[in-house]
Amino acid sequence: MRIAVLGAGVAGLSSAYYLARDGHRVTVVERSSGVALATSYANGAQLSYSYVAPLAGPGVLPKIPPWLMRPDSPLRFYPAWDPHQWRWLLEFVLACNQAQSDLTTRRLLELSFYSRALMHAFVQEETFEFSYAQGGKLVVFSDAPGFDSARRLLDYQRSLGCEQAALDRAACIALEPSLGDPDSALARRLVGGIHTPSEEVGDCYRFCVGLEARLRAMGVNFALNTEARKLETRAGRVIGITTSDGVIAADHYVLALGAHCALLARPLGLGLPIYPLKGYSLTLPAAKAAPKISITDYKRKVVYAPLAEPGGNELRVAGMADIAGYTERIDPVRLAQLFKESRLAFPAATDYSRGPQAMQPWTGLRPATPKGTPLLGATPYANLWLNCGHGALGWTLALGSARAVADVIGGVAPKVNMRNFAA
Repeated sequence: MRIAVLGAGVAGLSSAYYLARDGHRVTVVERSSGVALATSYANGAQLSYSYVAPLAGPGVLPKIPPWLMRPDSPLRFYPAWDPHQWRWLLEFVLACNQAQSDLTTRRLLELSFYSRALMHAFVQEETFEFSYAQGGKLVVFSDAPGFDSARRLLDYQRSLGCEQAALDRAACIALEPSLGDPDSALARRLVGGIHTPSEEVGDCYRFCVGLEARLRAMGVNFALNTEARKLETRAGRVIGITTSDGVIAADHYVLALGAHCALLARPLGLGLPIYPLKGYSLTLPAAKAAPKISITDYKRKVVYAPLAEPGGNELRVAGMADIAGYTERIDPVRLAQLFKESRLAFPAATDYSRGPQAMQPWTGLRPATPKGTPLLGATPYANLWLNCGHGALGWTLALGSARAVADVIGGVAPKVNMRNFAA
């Protein structure tokens, strides 16, 4: 079958990979001049298979008012005259309860563990490098109540197949010596952490570039610099995509455009509950004293992922969530804040005298759903399929989501329950 995949980020390229392996003729349609130049370009780099709890949790709502009043808040809200923004926010608030959070966590763990198995198979079969490492992840806590709450979740997480351990301050420093730096503000407030040995890291952009080369060798066609503008329909089916370079026709169509999926689907009457949460990152040239394992600062909502790159070791620092519409402009205030967080947390990780603009600043629009589960599989249109809405977990869930969608298109029973991810 001829299949058009809309989007050349990690979701779209992963979909193209499995569809091409299944024998389909695939065309990838992408508005940018290359692959993975938007949300997949410089994300947090963590492959966080076990730590997938949704943003919409029971403890989030009391934190939001103080966050919105702080200039250094991990969350900022820019209200707009946009009913889709307000609807998303209402659905997010309604999802902030324990029952929904537990349900979402169970569903995401099923998909993430499947994705992990596929990643392990992928690195055995494919030969290109993307700074992939199985170094584990440590989520560090700055206050005793937060750490106690995290420890209480361990038994629940273990019941779902997670392998995690609670570490006191001394054990955290023994595992990652950079956390013992006396000049570190993070070290001074550290009370403990949750260690997940099975977590991994990888450079998503390098993965996508390597995957593009593999796909071209498999015969996949790329329509780059081609913006998808309208889905043409007739009798309950999509009959073509009107693009900036003419109409592209196929037998099936996969929407993998990240946050922009909602905009393209809206004229078809599909109210996809996806809204962008803008995130930021810096990529630092890592000194010897930089962290060697993946770190998440739970209080500040900042992640630190070490990457072994061809030009030398780097440290990816990522965080923030701006509810600010679809603008991809880098806010210098938010960038400076992330730079400051990194300098205070790991002052010996790099030479900070060069300033944030010298450290590959980036921003991307995470395509988030209110409940935190992606939208995968069928739509009311018989040949239109979804692979979108992964939020901050797009890199983690990419292979599992793509394989499941490819199975459904090919008439094969997927290995995850697709009803859990229905639009």
